[in-house]
Amino acid sequence: MSQPSRSVDYFFTMSSPWTFFGHGRFIALAQRHGLGVAMRPIPLLRLFPETGGLPAPRRHPTRQRYRLVELQRWSAALGIPVNPRPKFFPFDVALLDHVVVAMGLAGHDANRFMALAWAGIWQEERDLADPAVIAELLALAGAPAGMLEAAGRAATLARYEENLAAALAAGVFGAPTYGLDGELFWGQDRLTLLDATLVSGRAPYRAD
Repeated sequence: MSQPSRSVDYFFTMSSPWTFFGHGRFIALAQRHGLGVAMRPIPLLRLFPETGGLPAPRRHPTRQRYRLVELQRWSAALGIPVNPRPKFFPFDVALLDHVVVAMGLAGHDANRFMALAWAGIWQEERDLADPAVIAELLALAGAPAGMLEAAGRAATLARYEENLAAALAAGVFGAPTYGLDGELFWGQDRLTLLDATLVSGRAPYRAD
């Protein structure tokens, strides 16, 4: 089986509702264009201080209010129900991100598990920092045994750090970000622009 000739670096964190909104459309886009996808979960709260960002609870109240409106607006537009103020948000997403990294390192498709996890956060009021909840969703997703344990292994933690370093080197500052040939597309609302870029075959735009 031939390997895709082009790939997209997919920088995200599992706590991001915007990644949730865009994930299915992005995966479908990648399949349609025959793209490889490098899944790169990142510790977004460690990226923010390096790139001028702030976590949602620390943003100015006007920005926080606008974010809540946008969540409702995109939820309606995409037909993806979300609770804009879920009970267990914000939460420590590290273990959840690590599980996705571990699944990738083991060569397993994480998409089913990711969908269940996002539903748990944004629709079902579940605590996705709780290892027991994650274990339950792994089982529901049909994931191989041992993924929760693999999330704590040195190789998993090292890859998470490598993803952060790659994000910083690429100029990533938010999630989701899709990197194609060094050009970044930030936000699920840029997927139409990513699609148009692939259709046109144009050269990457550069800031310098």
